Amino acid sequence: MAGILVIFDFDKTIIEVDSDNWVVDELGATDLFNQLLPTMPWNSMMDRMMKELHAQGKSIEDIKEVLRRIPMHPDIVPTIKKAHALGCELRVVSDANTFFIETVLEHLGILDCFSEINTNPSNVDEEGKLRIFPYVDFQTSPHSCNNLCPPNMCKGMIIERIQASMGREGKKRIIYLGDGIGDFCPSLKLTEADFMMPRKNFPAWNLICENRALLRAEMHDWIDGEEMEKILPKLIEKIKIQESSTSNSSAQLSVDWKFENVAITLPPPVRVHQ
Repeated sequence: MAGILVIFDFDKTIIEVDSDNWVVDELGATDLFNQLLPTMPWNSMMDRMMKELHAQGKSIEDIKEVLRRIPMHPDIVPTIKKAHALGCELRVVSDANTFFIETVLEHLGILDCFSEINTNPSNVDEEGKLRIFPYVDFQTSPHSCNNLCPPNMCKGMIIERIQASMGREGKKRIIYLGDGIGDFCPSLKLTEADFMMPRKNFPAWNLICENRALLRAEMHDWIDGEEMEKILPKLIEKIKIQESSTSNSSAQLSVDWKFENVAITLPPPVRVHQ
C-alpha cells in the first residue's frame, strides 16, 4: 500500500450535484423543502423531509431509484478506480449521509474502493422510513469550530482524527478533494506534505483564494472530472517519486553510517615483516 490517503467529498465532487437537493427535487418535494429551509438546520430538515416523503407514500426503493440516476461526470469513476489501483487508500468525508453515499457508490461499482466513509449516520426504521442523524449531536455536544462549519459536522475535526490515527499506523500523505464551504476547514488542517484539490470557482476554492496564507498544503484546483482525472494521478505519482527518493537517501545514509561505524571498530592492520 502506498503511503497516500486520498479523501473525497461526495456532493459536487464525486457526483455533480448536491444529493439532498437531487432526492428532494426528483421526488417532487421542492416546495416543502423551501418552506422548511429557514426554520431548522439542514441536517434536521433532511430527516424531516424523509418523514414527509414516507408519509406521501415514497418508498426506500423510490429513493434508491432516484440516487442510481444521479448526474455523474464520466471520468470520475475511472479516476477513483485508478487511484485505488495505484495503491492509495481512499476515504469519503461528506455532509451527506450513509444511505445516499453507499447507494450511489455501490451502484457505480466503487464502494469497495473506499476503506472508510465519514458522514451523517442514517438507517431505515421499522416503518420503512429513512432516518438521517447528525454526525455531531449539536444539541448536547456541539463542536467548537469557528471555520464556517455547519453545526452537525466539522470536517476539520475528522481530518485531525484521521491524522492522529495515521501517526499510529505509519504516516501517510493526504490528497483532499472538495468543493463546499465545509471543505475549507479541513484544508487548513493539511500539512506542507499534503495536497489540497479544491474545485475551481466553488466555495472552498473561493475561501482558500481569499485566505491563501492560511493554507500549508500545495493547492491544485480542478474544474471537472476530466481535469480531476489528469491531476490526481500526477499528484499520486509525484508523491511516490518523492517518497522513493527520500527512502533511497535514507537507505544510503544508513549504509554510509554503518560503514563509518565499521571503520571505527575495525582492528588495527596486521603488519607484514619482510
